[in-house]
Amino acid sequence: MEDHLKEFLTTLRVERNLASNTIEAYERDLKRYLKFLNSETRLKNLDFIKPKHIRGFIRTLSDTHLAAASINRIFSSIRSFHAFLIAEKLCTNNPTQLLDAPRLPRKLPEVLTINEIDAILAIIDGENPLALRDTAIIECLYSAGLRVSELCELKLTGLLFDSGMIRVIGKGSKERFVPLGDAARKILEEYLKYLRPGLSRKGKNPGYIFLSRNGKQLTRMSVWNILKRWSEAAGITKKISPHTLRHSFATHLLEGGADLRAVQEMLGHADISTTQIYTHLDKAYLKEVHRTFHPRW
Repeated sequence: MEDHLKEFLTTLRVERNLASNTIEAYERDLKRYLKFLNSETRLKNLDFIKPKHIRGFIRTLSDTHLAAASINRIFSSIRSFHAFLIAEKLCTNNPTQLLDAPRLPRKLPEVLTINEIDAILAIIDGENPLALRDTAIIECLYSAGLRVSELCELKLTGLLFDSGMIRVIGKGSKERFVPLGDAARKILEEYLKYLRPGLSRKGKNPGYIFLSRNGKQLTRMSVWNILKRWSEAAGITKKISPHTLRHSFATHLLEGGADLRAVQEMLGHADISTTQIYTHLDKAYLKEVHRTFHPRW
């Protein structure tokens, strides 16, 4: 089974051109699945795998209190793996065909208010040697609605200041162009002029915009830590991640009257139903305002 997994991962890398982070997630999920099959059911033949075995695996995941979204992702990995096995004629039975994906609770994402975002940006200490970089990172995440991986992968060649846009490489290596607001553009230009050249000389960084203090490409975890540091300093008690700024970007655009399809394009969502969650969020916001200020509540 391990050999088949390697073949599947090679297909994801070569034929589907998936990002390395996505392939690593598939590998983690499926190694966990195969370990369960080997240890709990001792199945050695792929054709002997039944829906009940997959249900049993999902139950064990649930018993560990794994998040529903993570369980859903693992099930999706298993389904893709078995579809590959059938397509390659490595087995004749697909046990996932009769199974439905675990239901996900409809959960509205956490967002920041405009005042909270302003507070985070205002608290960044200008005396901090990396203040320009940290401010530019937060401005770009919020101004362009970037995923944290997209921010880390931004390159100098993707900056189109003359047109006020940036070129972003999103999921599945899909390219999109996103407007960059004046505030983000100005602080980014300052960072590129005054700070990045010094950082760049400290390490190898093939054109990446955001660098660590040792001159290397900034990692996703580093961005998380930067945002956590300054949001805590600003007294924000909400649970915040870089994705929170992406949610805030979409929500504030729609609250301001932006077209849903335009927001979909800027976020890089393949399906508009993914973007529509922010319309539900907008309704939730309106209900909260009504509850707070209407005299009959």
